[in-house]
Amino acid sequence: MSHKIAPPIPDYLEETYWWAYVRPSAVRFFERQWLINFILFGNYVTLRNAVLDEFGDDLAGRTLQMSCCYGDLSPRLAARAAKNGGSLDVIDILEVQLDNLRRKMTPEMHAQTLLMDATALALPDQSYDRVLLFFLLHEEPQAYREKSVSEALRVLKPGGKLVIVDYAQPAKWHPVRFLIYLFLARLEPYAVDLWGRELADVIPAQMAGRRWQKSSYFGGLYQKLVSTR
Repeated sequence: MSHKIAPPIPDYLEETYWWAYVRPSAVRFFERQWLINFILFGNYVTLRNAVLDEFGDDLAGRTLQMSCCYGDLSPRLAARAAKNGGSLDVIDILEVQLDNLRRKMTPEMHAQTLLMDATALALPDQSYDRVLLFFLLHEEPQAYREKSVSEALRVLKPGGKLVIVDYAQPAKWHPVRFLIYLFLARLEPYAVDLWGRELADVIPAQMAGRRWQKSSYFGGLYQKLVSTR
């Protein structure tokens, strides 16, 4: 089922990420799990499983994933939710990404795709038991990531869990530190904001007043942040 609001696609998304997400040819090229694993230096399964383990086997209730992602994370979340009578909603501002996700889902998964802007969710307050942001924030300009996290917190139920997985600053000794910095600076320029500071310093208003549990992966290049409302 698709919920169509047709929000305008931000200029930055078309200008910066046409090669990775916007064009159908990009989707066809990148929807290969081995390729995503290669881009993440062999860490896709580790990071995917970190999300699945964090949420656990019982995904009863409602789960929200803010933005599509390549690979099999979303189908695995949907299957786990359906097993316990739950549901998964996945929002994205790009119809081409939602179309790609639908091809990976089955009717038994109880997954709904929603054409929606992460910075202005057309969803009720406190309506989800858990919310996931999987490699979304590094792709957004500062004002957008602030709004995305604010929206994630708004729709999260009391006692609900917010999980953020994204880039972080790797250790100084990291063998690919210089290489990945050049890659991000050239192709994903907004990711550099997460390079030298904790996320709490990048979006302090959204992170303040909450307890966050942080886990690091691959020498600090990736992070998982968890907060329960």
